[in-house]
Amino acid sequence: MATLVEATSSQQFEDLLSKAGKFLTVVHFQAAWAPQCSQMNDVMGELAKENKHTMFIKLEAEAVPEVSEKYEITSVPTFLFFKGGQKIDRLDGAHAPELTNKVQRLSVSSGGLGGPGAEPPKEDLNERLKRLINAAPCMLFMKGSPQEPRCGFSRQIVALFKDHAIQFSSFDILSDEEVRGGLKTFSNWPTYPQVYVNGELVGGLDIVKELAESGELENTCPKAVTLEHRLKSTINRSPVMLFMKGNKEQAKCGFSLQILEIMNSSGVEYSTFDMMVNILFVFPVCRVEYSTFDMMVNILSVFPVCRVEYSTFDMMVNILSVFPVCRVEYSTFDMMVNILPVFII
Repeated sequence: MATLVEATSSQQFEDLLSKAGKFLTVVHFQAAWAPQCSQMNDVMGELAKENKHTMFIKLEAEAVPEVSEKYEITSVPTFLFFKGGQKIDRLDGAHAPELTNKVQRLSVSSGGLGGPGAEPPKEDLNERLKRLINAAPCMLFMKGSPQEPRCGFSRQIVALFKDHAIQFSSFDILSDEEVRGGLKTFSNWPTYPQVYVNGELVGGLDIVKELAESGELENTCPKAVTLEHRLKSTINRSPVMLFMKGNKEQAKCGFSLQILEIMNSSGVEYSTFDMMVNILFVFPVCRVEYSTFDMMVNILSVFPVCRVEYSTFDMMVNILSVFPVCRVEYSTFDMMVNILPVFII
């Protein structure tokens, strides 16, 4: 079967899912204005060559809004993983190493050349390292993730990249001891973090600092797409662009429906952008001042908004219930065996 295809309609998308059957299907919800989507398509192309029994589908999120809404796609790139027509996993953002790991893990369990449950052949370490350093135009090998760096050097380099709007993907070396040790030899660079651009070693934190101070960092590493660039790209996609709730086929508010009727009756050729696909796109276009709240900072704030019925358990009532959940190795001491330690404490 074809392993890398593009779906342009909801029906074609459903047909491809059905055709894939029990095999893994990876769907990339993308946008033409986002360069990181183009980068991830290159990664998908390489993965398609290595995973002959996996179907890879590219889908323009704004062109098929009914599919995007069904699967709650709010930003691009977003990847969904399917088996037997059912969604089994999700990946938000341009994280090439994580996409590769998910494809390898999920394709094995779907039954590939070796049958269900077969272990994939062991990949040569140098080949794996080459693939990882080329997984994105700019790759950062660090301790932790950009959201949660686990050392001061990694935190500093992430901050530099963000300050200079650098587009990058990352790999957590603490998650893979083989990569952590092997990359030092492979690159002949003994410390972390390490930065690679187009598969070539740039260096560590000191080098990145020097590039930033000299003004060369932006010329060395790819720039992240700015909101202004996204807006300009979207506005200029067609001679006449209509920003609305919904699309030509289905307006989702009265005002959008009225303006569609006017546009259609005038005979003007135009394109539309569904502002409900990415809600954060609405505010800059409307020049509205706004703030955001990360609901994952306090998970309890998610449920009332989503109107979910839920119960809670106070783990501090029984402290021993905390450790198994957190998978912490621990020992206990029965203070009732010897009452004296109680008074000392």
